[in-house]
Amino acid sequence: MPLIATLPEDVDAAFLAAALDLDAAPSDLRVSPVGTGQMGTCVRAAWTGSGGDARSVLVKLPAADPAARALVAGAYATEVRFYTELAPTLAVRVPTCHLAALGDDGAFTLVLEDLAPRVQGDQIAGSTAAQARAAAVNLAGLHGPRWCDPSLEDVEGLGAATAEDAAMLAELYGPTTDLFLDAVGDLLTTEDAATLRACGAVIADWSLARPERFAPVHGDYRLDNLLFAPPEQPDLDVVAVDWQTVSRGLPARDLAYLLGTGLEPTLRARVERDIVEAYRIALGTHGVDLDTFTAEQAWDDYRLAMLQGPLVTVFGCAYGTRTERGDRMFAAMASRSAAAIRALGSLELVAHPA
Repeated sequence: MPLIATLPEDVDAAFLAAALDLDAAPSDLRVSPVGTGQMGTCVRAAWTGSGGDARSVLVKLPAADPAARALVAGAYATEVRFYTELAPTLAVRVPTCHLAALGDDGAFTLVLEDLAPRVQGDQIAGSTAAQARAAAVNLAGLHGPRWCDPSLEDVEGLGAATAEDAAMLAELYGPTTDLFLDAVGDLLTTEDAATLRACGAVIADWSLARPERFAPVHGDYRLDNLLFAPPEQPDLDVVAVDWQTVSRGLPARDLAYLLGTGLEPTLRARVERDIVEAYRIALGTHGVDLDTFTAEQAWDDYRLAMLQGPLVTVFGCAYGTRTERGDRMFAAMASRSAAAIRALGSLELVAHPA
């Protein structure tokens, strides 16, 4: 039987002793909530170790409501598979996983490294150039080790997009964009709204473009899913979390999404070429042939991939639980992405590939 905790109260001393193979169950365990958890719950478990040292882990739990849990069971399974099957073969910095368990009823439990004192990125405020560069270099550790690896087809849930998938996306994108603009359109310019709508004409072709280059992609590699070093400990590495949307696709989608949604347009225009090249050079350290994947190709992929921003933003806002912060966040992401798409000629590149 897998070791599953469903509710915060299930994260007790006996559970932690079994999950972490402790010599003795903690006697001073303290469990506290972390974040708001739209798809589940996350708690921090802290205690004093046998040597008197302070210890803590984060525990991710499923939605408490079985009906809600069933709706997102696929995402839970994806994250468990990432930690058990993919992460050991990659070089991207992620939390150390002490336990990854999946139940028959769609429940799951992850016991992960506590990443404090790192701090979560702020999607609304945007990132600095240094943060974006560090996150891009870390991203190369996700893509490079399994770059164009045909054995990815053997990983459940990592199938390539099909023509049927593309047709469904094209059918849904327009109505979903309407829902999105009804929700947050007053926070966007008319020009940005027009750019989001224009993506619908090419979104099917875009979703199938350049299948010759693929790797595991995070799918939602943005600031809120990245933890950065605090000012007092600048040498700490960037860590990526929330691996429930992993798929197989064009690697540049993650990079374009990171920079397109996270950098203010003026800053992005100034630093993006250097960051794209830093990412490409980092890929080379993970085995990618840079004579084949040239700087020109990396830049071209980046330009084309910029539609990842509107795609995730529109669907995430339209079908997620709305909050005041969420509306502002999605509006900022959409506005920055739309500006990048116009500046880089992404729509024209998809519509008229070389």
